[in-house]
Amino acid sequence: NQLYICKNFYHSMRQGNSAGRGRGKQDDKRKPTTRKSNSNRPKKKFSQNVENERKFYKPGLKQAENVLSTKDSTEGVRLNKFIAATGLCSRREADVHIASGMVAVNGKIMAEMGYKVQPNDVVKYNGETIKGEGKVYLLLNKPKGFITTMDDPKARKTVMDLVGNACKERIYPVGRLARATTGILLFTNDGEIAQKLTHPSHGARKIYAVTLDKALTNSDYSKILSGLQLEDGLAPVDRLEFINDKDKKHLGIEIHIGRNRIVRRIFKELGYEVMKLDRNLFHTFTKKNLKRGDYRFLNAEELKYLKMK
Repeated sequence: NQLYICKNFYHSMRQGNSAGRGRGKQDDKRKPTTRKSNSNRPKKKFSQNVENERKFYKPGLKQAENVLSTKDSTEGVRLNKFIAATGLCSRREADVHIASGMVAVNGKIMAEMGYKVQPNDVVKYNGETIKGEGKVYLLLNKPKGFITTMDDPKARKTVMDLVGNACKERIYPVGRLARATTGILLFTNDGEIAQKLTHPSHGARKIYAVTLDKALTNSDYSKILSGLQLEDGLAPVDRLEFINDKDKKHLGIEIHIGRNRIVRRIFKELGYEVMKLDRNLFHTFTKKNLKRGDYRFLNAEELKYLKMK
């Protein structure tokens, strides 16, 4: 399959994530780093994080008799975890929503972070009831021409047209693939997993097969591996290899950054146009045996590995 990265490159990527994100033998030369403690770093106040949420907040609702306390409950699921489990957001983002007064339990605005949701509680976010659901994890082999969004005001085709009837739960794409980009795309209603896979500090591995409009020179090859400085910062590349040494228009590239259209912009910076871009691997998931436009649910082994990382 021409869309898969060359055998040696692909299999070396799949072997034991023991290789990590390095560039082959260069890894051995890198010195181990120690992470400094953040214990002395001043914490941001919630008020600094919720300015964009103010328009949803109605101060008149938050009266003393209309506020729940953690003392009302000693068992159940923490409110931020309950909200994250619906796929609405991560736990950290849920804390911001709670602090801004957007979350109510049983008709009362929630004041404290530690409240534990009981089985019969009615939880509302911005006036809409949310319910805890079973976790769903789905892989799609995205075709060309579909936008990675929940809906589109221009009525263009979206990835939800392909997976919208896959399950009763409301699932969301994890990250994005551009309209012209094909390949593996994960969907879930697990806000914690989605946050982990897309957050810059975690950096899920991504491998793409790239087709350029012209042959990549050795000089530009080295520049890309060294990391190009783009308008939004440095663009580190973990691995870059030609699929065929005699055809330097076709490459395999591994990255862990997830900025918008990052692969296309890397090559554009050096005067190349990406004609085709196909994502063969995301985290540890591949599109092997998954036809273009088809989807499948993760199996038990994949789920176990996903939650270990």
